[in-house]
Amino acid sequence: MKRVAVIGAGPMGLACAYDLIKSGFNVDVYEADDRIGGMSAHFDFNGLSIERYYHFICKHDTALFELLNELGLRDKLHWRDTYMGYFFNGKMYRWGTPFALLAFTPLNLLSRLRYGVHMFYSTKLRKWQHLEKVEASTWIRQWIGAPAYAILWQRLFALKFHHYANNLSAAWIWARIRRVGQSRKSLLQEQMGYLDGGSQTLLARLQEIIEAQGGHIYLNTPVASIHKDHASNQLSLSVNTEARFYDKVVSTIPLPFVPRLVSDLPVEHTKKYSALQNIGVVCVLFKLKRRISRNFWLNISDERIDIPGIIEFSNLRPLPVNLVYVPFYLPQSHEKYRQPDDYFIQESTACFKKLNPEFSEADILDVNVSRYGFAQPICPPGFAQDLPPIQSVLPGLYIVDTSYYYPEDRSITESVQLGREVAQMVINSE
Repeated sequence: MKRVAVIGAGPMGLACAYDLIKSGFNVDVYEADDRIGGMSAHFDFNGLSIERYYHFICKHDTALFELLNELGLRDKLHWRDTYMGYFFNGKMYRWGTPFALLAFTPLNLLSRLRYGVHMFYSTKLRKWQHLEKVEASTWIRQWIGAPAYAILWQRLFALKFHHYANNLSAAWIWARIRRVGQSRKSLLQEQMGYLDGGSQTLLARLQEIIEAQGGHIYLNTPVASIHKDHASNQLSLSVNTEARFYDKVVSTIPLPFVPRLVSDLPVEHTKKYSALQNIGVVCVLFKLKRRISRNFWLNISDERIDIPGIIEFSNLRPLPVNLVYVPFYLPQSHEKYRQPDDYFIQESTACFKKLNPEFSEADILDVNVSRYGFAQPICPPGFAQDLPPIQSVLPGLYIVDTSYYYPEDRSITESVQLGREVAQMVINSE
């Protein structure tokens, strides 16, 4: 029986391992963290099991739906009418419907119409290749005009992408617009999905099946290196100073780690991995006595607030408390990323007070801060050509991470789809 190692126990790695073990491979999964899940991992928030970073499900997350059906979990998927808001210059506006757009008086009528046409075009567009080498902010301004871009996009881009803001692929931004824009029950009503028990419901079932069929998941077990062992003609993994041998290896860790993990790669590939840029995130999660708003997703464009938006997760998934995520997207090199947790808690609290004057610090029941340095890759124009092939030049080694979702945005459904595609590549190589 062929032996395969999967490095990384996020949804991508677990989906890959699940398909491989179903096809008769002997599979070991290695995870440096103390739990499965990657960015979808749960933690114990003082009695509440919840994701460290927010996740939601959209209407066209087909790969996820197919896996839920296979795992007998489709009845755990629920849909809920959700709402978007826009906080601009001290005022809360409804967002996400034609009527809300027409009522957004900070823009003149022509700008509102141009914005609406662009959103409609983006949700209907299927072929994106002509956008691959187009710069996103230029593309958006051409559609909606400079005034609308300045109000609705400029600050959002600056706070989410920083010095990368004016060098992003239009195809990548289009895919983000389309995914959320298509998740609707009707023209006037957005609808998002969630799983009973959160992402852990899916993760635990995958782990259960992998282990029941003889697979192993090793937690707190980072892989130090991978190299070709010519004596055995296998790939050798250095794990806790021990060499472990496999016929195939699938790496799902962030690509910038690959050069230090694999020394046998060509210089041109190593340079490509090292050149890829990522944005990190400091994510503050609150339990609150009161809601900030009725919105699931609230975009913010206000000079007094250096936060691009908040996610009121309990406005999607019914929970015993009001739960709000406040993500700060920052490069790891940014001075702010190194600030202590209290700094982000205080900034978030000040934001809540501006969004909802009735809010006070007495409404805070609990708070948690999580950090991850590789929350999302930065995808400039022409990004696809910057990615080395998934099947590396080292025979039997497959290297992939969330960059290969491109042009799609990071999500569990994209993780599942890519993990299963790589598994099929391994299966077809036999």
